[in-house]
Amino acid sequence: MEEEKKDLKGTGEEQPHWVGKEYSFFNHSKCEYFPCHKTNKPEEFNCLFCYCPLYALGDKCGGNYKYNEEGVKDCSQCKLPHVRENYGYIMKKFSELIEVAKIK
Repeated sequence: MEEEKKDLKGTGEEQPHWVGKEYSFFNHSKCEYFPCHKTNKPEEFNCLFCYCPLYALGDKCGGNYKYNEEGVKDCSQCKLPHVRENYGYIMKKFSELIEVAKIK
């Protein structure tokens, strides 16, 4: 499925349809755990995917993860779901999540 793109800012550059939309970004600066990852730009920290929906994809998530000694995925150094521009990437990965969740 090709992502729809629009010229949202009158620059002549095509941008994904979700750029600039409220549903693609949420910053919860009053959260007791904010920010949950170290950042130099807390105002740009996207809390929309507080718990990363890509965790279940294991090594196919595309983020900065490692596995600990017990074989548990550790995403404590990953900011992929917290970057505003990664909304489109995460949404594109939902087809892979659907496959993971299917009854086999």
